[in-house]
Amino acid sequence: MNPQDIRKQPEDLRSARWFAPDDMRSMGHRSRFMQMGYGPQDWVGKPVIALVNTWSDMNQCHSHFKQRVEDVKRGVLQAGGFPLELPAISLSEPIVKPTTMLYRNFLAMETEELLRSHPVDGAVLMGGCDKTTPGLLMGAFSAGLPCIYMPAGPMLRGNWKGKTLGSGSDVWKFWDERRAGTITDADWQEVEAGIARSHGTCMTMGTAATMMGITEAIGLSLPGAAAIPAADANHPRMAAESGRRAVQMVWEDLTPARLLTRDHFLNGIAAAMAMGCSTNAIIHVVAMSRRAGCAVSLDDFDAFSRRVPVIANIRPSGDQYLMEDFFYAGGMPALLKRIEQHLQRDVITVNGRSIGDNIARAEVHHDDVIRPLDQPIYAEGALAVLRGNLAPNGVVIKPSACAPHLLKHTGRALVFDDYPAMKHAVDDPDLDVTAHDILVLRNAGPLGGPGMPEWGMLPIPTKLVKQGVRDMLRLSDARMSGTSYGACMLHCSPEAYIGGPLALVKTGDLITVDVPARRIHLEVSDAELAVRKAAWKPPAKRFERGYGWMFSQHILQADQGCDFDFLETTFGAPVGEPDIY
Repeated sequence: MNPQDIRKQPEDLRSARWFAPDDMRSMGHRSRFMQMGYGPQDWVGKPVIALVNTWSDMNQCHSHFKQRVEDVKRGVLQAGGFPLELPAISLSEPIVKPTTMLYRNFLAMETEELLRSHPVDGAVLMGGCDKTTPGLLMGAFSAGLPCIYMPAGPMLRGNWKGKTLGSGSDVWKFWDERRAGTITDADWQEVEAGIARSHGTCMTMGTAATMMGITEAIGLSLPGAAAIPAADANHPRMAAESGRRAVQMVWEDLTPARLLTRDHFLNGIAAAMAMGCSTNAIIHVVAMSRRAGCAVSLDDFDAFSRRVPVIANIRPSGDQYLMEDFFYAGGMPALLKRIEQHLQRDVITVNGRSIGDNIARAEVHHDDVIRPLDQPIYAEGALAVLRGNLAPNGVVIKPSACAPHLLKHTGRALVFDDYPAMKHAVDDPDLDVTAHDILVLRNAGPLGGPGMPEWGMLPIPTKLVKQGVRDMLRLSDARMSGTSYGACMLHCSPEAYIGGPLALVKTGDLITVDVPARRIHLEVSDAELAVRKAAWKPPAKRFERGYGWMFSQHILQADQGCDFDFLETTFGAPVGEPDIY
């Protein structure tokens, strides 16, 4: 059935439950809206559209959302709707500690309950900074109202002494150069001032750009929306169009349940591989798909990795270009056109048309930015999932962003139980370490971190940096920033904090890594591991009250998407509409 074939009637609007009845309670609702200066002309017979806005004074990626929300409102009004802004937790990736991942599910809960408890018929979800995209979408899926995602867009490219700077990626690069003594303190301060010079998200293919792109590929934002730079005049026009479309989606009753299938998420995975995506994509897409009742798994990511090459030549997998260049080259429609043989083209998107229709006329305007399939920057996809006795439920690596000689390697483990110990050790000039070793950080997973911080790009020891070493194998149950790079094995599951095999590794043990074979193996006998397991003692609790305590009781492991168990679709019957008495 075509979404446009359905036309909801004004009396069937959800918001009418609050405003339409001739009773005392509804009179109170209308009166309180009139208290704010609204009148019946604003809401009678009109879809009420919630603008879930993750703006704050502490979120650099969303600093333009104060204005963008007005652009979205303009679109809603143009289409005959009634826009109302509902602020939600902002989750600034570089600012919130210990990690925004601790609060992604908080945002999902807030979004779900905001939409359920208020008189709204549909929503525009305003996000972009890393965890805001999955958090907003997970909550909206559970709430079940028609919704469209409006991406923040990437910032403009950075600049230092005529050199293009990429957010995050060049931070790690120049920090190593500063540690090696090849740049001065003054140089470092100039890089600091030039690397992030406009509003918007990281302009490398980090988690923000990855999730905005995946969301478009799934079909939850307007075609071409994901890559529009935040400072580009196309961005407010896209915001207004998102508002207009939200109103139409309400009349069409185009809810997540009617829209989404497993094929939508498989399209998202295919696009992720072609983009050279952030490793965080796995956790977020798994969680989103499970919320939508269309579960995908690590195996789906690995399967697509085998057949979809990386064709977006964007840092950190690429070596030259940034998201601004990607937009000029044609953006997501052009990339999806290039990989259309790997897509389910008949799935419907938020604009009411199929993904195939949306990309039918897409063109690539720069073949070095979005490569042809037979000229990829990496022949297989961006991510690989390894398994073995050290990671029974998987560990993730980004082979497209690491040194090729490390894809098959056996090395000695150098183990750290916490980040402070590791941070202290790597600056020790007498540290017993070589470039052939494997750095191991544990107790940094969902429970151990807590919240699975982005600590997984362990710094290369200073003594090795001064020898010219710029990559080595690193293993952890943490995550890493999507702007990071290197031979980092992440999300080791089950995590060390709950007694996973990573908790049993000792310094000096040999670890074998074989990325082509998707294998990781701790070269220790089963008998010896059993002895170590018997002697293992659980670490101290991270929280004994508050949100953190609740988080600790209900968080799932990395391979399951790190959602709260009680929020997953399979946990219980759907929540009904609120009573109004």
